[in-house]
Amino acid sequence: MSIAAAIDHTAWKTIELERKPHAAIVWLNRPTVRNAFNEVMIAEVTEVFRFLSVDTSLRVVVLASRGPVFCAGGDLSWMKSMATYTPEQNLADAHGLADMLRVIDRCPHAVVARVQGACYAGGLGLVTVADVAIASDDAEFCLSETRIGLIPATISPYVLRAMGEREARRWFLSAERFDAARAARMGVVHEVVPVDELDATVDRLLATLVRVSPNALRESKTLVRDVAGRTISDELIDDTASRIAAIRVSEEGQEGVKSFLEKRKPNWLPQELPTISVTAPSEQ
Repeated sequence: MSIAAAIDHTAWKTIELERKPHAAIVWLNRPTVRNAFNEVMIAEVTEVFRFLSVDTSLRVVVLASRGPVFCAGGDLSWMKSMATYTPEQNLADAHGLADMLRVIDRCPHAVVARVQGACYAGGLGLVTVADVAIASDDAEFCLSETRIGLIPATISPYVLRAMGEREARRWFLSAERFDAARAARMGVVHEVVPVDELDATVDRLLATLVRVSPNALRESKTLVRDVAGRTISDELIDDTASRIAAIRVSEEGQEGVKSFLEKRKPNWLPQELPTISVTAPSEQ
């Protein structure tokens, strides 16, 4: 399914969608407010990821931001308006953010976060729902919620999964800032590179991701989610054995083994690997 006919790109107010061969780039586009969330951005990001998730021509989705800041968390004007919400309205609003994070987390394609500058609160949630996060060395992270009397509730399942409980006990409570190097040590991001190498690093990763079997990529994402945290038991062993047995006889499994033995490229590999630049036009 192609997304071209399914989405009205001109209707979006807070994001942009850029299409590349086998890849899409979702740009957060509120640079004047440091790409902070409001209810419109949450709804639009949710919508675009739902459509991208059913686009079978895609293999990778990049989540990036216009301007010098990745995401400063919640828009203060939006949060101020919540003071007038009823409990039911507040709950519905919170579910909107939680649903957005889950839609990105469950996207069947590889999701890559390109992180620069400040990444606070909900922005950190976006980073931790991505499969791979690449940060520039000027990136700065903060779970800032407790400074304004809140808690990082909806993002907590994903942030905890990334950094672990022990680290979360400090950073959830203290609202301290930490740099990209510490974020990498904790598992929040996978790689830290100089600012001027960020796009080239993401490009190399994308070129690698489009080389792998699309079906194996999707099944590997599911495998990680289903196996993580489970006790090694007879049931788990049976489950994993069944998965490898099934993929061995799949079309791409057969093609992969056959092409390897015949020393040729598999049929899912593009004849010409795309060059995917994620540099924002305003930054060129």
